[in-house]
Amino acid sequence: MKTFIAFVYKETLHILRDYRTIMVLFLMPVAQILIFGFVVTTEVKNASIGIWDQSKDNASLQLIQKIESSGYFNVENYFINKQQIDAAFKSREIALALVIESDMGAKIMQPGGASVQLLADASDANTAQILVNYCSAVISDFEFQQRLLPNNKSIPQVEVRMLYNPYLKGVYMTIPGTMAMVLILISAMMTSLSITREKEKGSLEVLLISPLQPHQIILGKVAPYVVLSMINAVSIVVMGIFVFDMPVVGSWFWLFFINLLYILLSLGLGIFISTLANSQMVAMFASMFGLLLPTILLSGFIFPIENMPVPLQVLSHLLPPRYYVEAVKIVMIRGGGFLYMWQEMLVMTVFLVLFLGLSIKKFEIRMK
Repeated sequence: MKTFIAFVYKETLHILRDYRTIMVLFLMPVAQILIFGFVVTTEVKNASIGIWDQSKDNASLQLIQKIESSGYFNVENYFINKQQIDAAFKSREIALALVIESDMGAKIMQPGGASVQLLADASDANTAQILVNYCSAVISDFEFQQRLLPNNKSIPQVEVRMLYNPYLKGVYMTIPGTMAMVLILISAMMTSLSITREKEKGSLEVLLISPLQPHQIILGKVAPYVVLSMINAVSIVVMGIFVFDMPVVGSWFWLFFINLLYILLSLGLGIFISTLANSQMVAMFASMFGLLLPTILLSGFIFPIENMPVPLQVLSHLLPPRYYVEAVKIVMIRGGGFLYMWQEMLVMTVFLVLFLGLSIKKFEIRMK
């Protein structure tokens, strides 16, 4: 036991003396959480819109004021013909155009209502759809306030409640996804480089003939990074709370436990990669490209898994970040406990045992 503790102490000192490793461990997660938190979002704010008001009556002016005061749009220009709208789209001056027909005030009281047209730049299809949905909602709300039925009763209105995320903040999705990406990338990359560095320097052979058992070597390599990665996880959660107003509705204990389990899984995956790679360059590329892109694309972080082709949906079940993202959302956003996420925790535990078992097996083969 003393030998193992001494080995862990040696590994810890080795990490702390390497200032470049410390910078990667602590500065890169902060940069990534800020970039993804502010940039990767589906929210609409201050989108550029142009208006062709052919009515110019009280109703159309009220509609324009409602659109401007919504906080979603900035009116960049007013047009007098379709050619000006086409030119504004081509010059990327606007992302959305609103065309209001003449006599809006009179027509809005009629059974058919008034007619407006929305023109969107669909070269970015997702953004165009979001802008149209937002503007349509504002217009519908305005029409509801203006129109009256003959019996002076208001038009029936659909009441919508957004559970868990009432203001539709994009960070409610980007923060858990960024945590999954940062923790698996940092943890796996650091541990994979740790073993391959020993291979390149030839010091791994010394470790293999030492009194330490293969599982002790692996645990000794992993132990310092567990603490450092947990510090990273805490810093990301704190930034999410104070910078992005991310809530923690559920138990802090379960949030801590999920992060610890995911970090151990990521470290185990990094150790497994290192047993397969013969150089630090190979290990880094395997960690970066083998983990980063699948985490972003197939974990449900940015793109809904349900919208993917069936083969990719099946492939996503083999990615640990998928289960971590879902578990974090259950705790932080929905306030659920163990009964609501035991399946995700079970799958991550299986992955952890699998990667650690394969790593120890590879070391035992190397010793023979």
